[in-house]
Amino acid sequence: MKSAVPGILGIVNITSDSFSDGGQFLAPDAAIAQARKLVAEGADVVDLGPASSNPDATSVSAEEEIRRLAPVLDALLADGIEISVDSYLPETQAYALSRGVGWLNDIRGFPEPSIYPALAASDAKLIVMYSIQQGQADRREAPEGDIVGHICSFFDERLSALEAAGVNRARIVLDPGMGFFLGSSPQTSFDVLARLGEIKGRFGLPLLVGVSRKSFLRAVTGRGPGEVGAATLAAELIAAMKGADFIRTHEAAPLKDALAVAAALKDFARNR
Repeated sequence: MKSAVPGILGIVNITSDSFSDGGQFLAPDAAIAQARKLVAEGADVVDLGPASSNPDATSVSAEEEIRRLAPVLDALLADGIEISVDSYLPETQAYALSRGVGWLNDIRGFPEPSIYPALAASDAKLIVMYSIQQGQADRREAPEGDIVGHICSFFDERLSALEAAGVNRARIVLDPGMGFFLGSSPQTSFDVLARLGEIKGRFGLPLLVGVSRKSFLRAVTGRGPGEVGAATLAAELIAAMKGADFIRTHEAAPLKDALAVAAALKDFARNR
């Protein structure tokens, strides 16, 4: 019997100011090519981000997000690729649902009741992320007290609101946030990474973890976004061991191979 292997969401930033790739995929042709590359390398879902959420990014309107997404969605949906749209703007979310995307990824955790009827009427999976911010990240401190307690309280509140609006709980995926979404201290992200099992046990829902090239890894290694691949892979494997069901990453190929090796080792140990 094979071990369960986390699904992979491959990141494509259709942005001019992402911290990780600095506008490399802003042009539709570049974004489409990168998405197809990620799928060829093992991504199960492509997560399209039409605006950057890093602390130094410029805000983007829903109209501009949709303009960036439209040609990329045209091509990838025609390919039959499973798509996630990473936006917290209700107008962009409604557009994505109208195009039939399979996932919505909201870094604010879907706080806007105006979109709830559309969410309830859809079949899309909803990634509900915890963040100490209300949208774009900044360099504020984490709240006082136990960060996992704060995360669980947030999820309790948001799950209640979504389920009351008619959203099937089985469609929800929880993301505890990482990096600046948890505060400026690297230790906070390591605390959450180490305690993923507590969150999963509390809610019994799938967990998505995104540590790829995040600030806390750059802080402890002293490396830049383009040099932190090894640290990213190490943290992703830890997330998988701690129970992550999905991992969101910039580089699908090394993660796919590493997860295959980890699964093979588990199978060997089980069948000895």
